[in-house]
Amino acid sequence: MKILTKDFAETQRIAQLLARLLQPNDVILLKGDLGVGKTTFTKGLARGLGINHRIKSPTFDIVNEYHQGRMPLYHLDVYRLEETGGSDLGLEEYFNGRGVSVIEWPQFILDDLPATFLLIKILRPTTVIDDSRREIDLLAVGNHYRQQQTKFINLLKKEFPTLTYSLVTDPN
Repeated sequence: MKILTKDFAETQRIAQLLARLLQPNDVILLKGDLGVGKTTFTKGLARGLGINHRIKSPTFDIVNEYHQGRMPLYHLDVYRLEETGGSDLGLEEYFNGRGVSVIEWPQFILDDLPATFLLIKILRPTTVIDDSRREIDLLAVGNHYRQQQTKFINLLKKEFPTLTYSLVTDPN
């Protein structure tokens, strides 16, 4: 699925809508260039989960945990693990915990990721000059996430009837 947003606020509202469907042990992978909006998207997810804490990128901490909402949010930024991977960090404790794991730069811990997940790739559209617009590509890997994606499409149609989106099978 490919979604085009017009500004950062809409990107956050899309994430907030997705948060309605999230369940304990869900894993969301966020890919995109530096500064493209991965943490912005996570802020929307947190708001949708009822977390009112200031969300910041866990670049230096690797993991920020938020426990205020309807379930915990584990926000991981594994950029610094490019050379080492995450095998010594006990990541499965987050993936199998009571919350949602959101992982920025997942390509650096591929061997440590669960077999099923929701991949979200955030891009700056090349055909638009406005720097606040984003293309958000979603790829559901596994039955659970395909079912969530179908529910998400229905929510999008209801909540954002004028939003531009399309189905894609592989956002790379």
